[in-house]
Amino acid sequence: MNKPLIDLLPSDKGPLRDDPARSYTLPARFYTDPEIFAAEKENVFYRNWWCVGHKSHFAEKGQYRTVDVVDESLFVVRDRKGELKAFYNICQHRGHQLLSGEGKTQSIVCPYHAWAYDLNGDLRSARNTDEMVDFEKCDFALKPVKVEEFAGFVFVNLDDDATSMADQAKGLEEEIRKYCPRIDELVFAQRDTYEVACNWKVLVDNFLECYHCDPAHKDFVDLVDMDTYRTITHSCFSSQIAGAPRSTNSKAFSFEKGDVDFGYAGWFLFPNLSIWIYPGETNISTLQIIPTGPETTIEYQDWYALSDQPSQQLKDAMAYQKDVLQPEDISLCLSVQKGLKSKGYNQGRFVIDKGLTELSEHAVHHFQKFIADALDANLEKAE
Repeated sequence: MNKPLIDLLPSDKGPLRDDPARSYTLPARFYTDPEIFAAEKENVFYRNWWCVGHKSHFAEKGQYRTVDVVDESLFVVRDRKGELKAFYNICQHRGHQLLSGEGKTQSIVCPYHAWAYDLNGDLRSARNTDEMVDFEKCDFALKPVKVEEFAGFVFVNLDDDATSMADQAKGLEEEIRKYCPRIDELVFAQRDTYEVACNWKVLVDNFLECYHCDPAHKDFVDLVDMDTYRTITHSCFSSQIAGAPRSTNSKAFSFEKGDVDFGYAGWFLFPNLSIWIYPGETNISTLQIIPTGPETTIEYQDWYALSDQPSQQLKDAMAYQKDVLQPEDISLCLSVQKGLKSKGYNQGRFVIDKGLTELSEHAVHHFQKFIADALDANLEKAE
């Protein structure tokens, strides 16, 4: 039998059990150890679906967008037949990156030696190779990556054997479309960027529970009817939904009711994507939590609306997120990261109540079990 990739240590208090009410949290080293971070690259990020952006980024043939899946550079493009294609963003001559940012092109030309590729990845021309022996253009096509459109967004996966998003996340698209029925009409409105000196999982853990909301997010609690706020775990995702707000004029921001009457709708899709819908004008945003090292993370929050010039009420919601809610969360996560490095802490317990109310941390447990399973970690002691 193969030895687990990561094992419990004598210093660990207790196991990460299947039952969240009896489980300890991940040991602190999972948030600081470079070897665990390296294992996450291969076993978490390179084997799961990664959001590239909304379908509107690829509305026309030739439109492309680049994306870094941790250390791997990729791009997605809509080819001449109107199909989405994804490739490693690497020229097959000497390894130079081909594209940057996003835009529209008729062909993909390497800026190093001008090897040119068609939008389907085929090598179209390579300067000074016509008389080379045993050189065939078909041997140097770009390396493809799995790509899918799901719930109005485009995803890539480096794992050639990965099952589809629709099969992995059954029910998620229906939920998202319920709270944003016009999702296919949206366009990009704004990107907000946050660089945070903590492990990426600290940020995910924080998103997945509202136990901290009352003491830390006074304006959010005023916006959302917390009595109706519930988090439900599913296969590879969890949902956080609140019913109709008590008021349309909260301390967070004011709004007029939109297509759907609700206070807040959010989802987390393993491993690192959170999806937000605020009440009011039709909107959706993705907050992608991207590790840049064992203890550093960059977050991209991309906002989508019915126009690239959103209304004032949506601008107010965006400003609240950027200027109030995110700084509150980041401050909490920075403090947690310091605590995880202290000799005075290693593991805690999940706070779980029978009603799985807004105070329950069962979704954090759900995520941490996914991490342990992905890393083949043996974190359960014999009873």
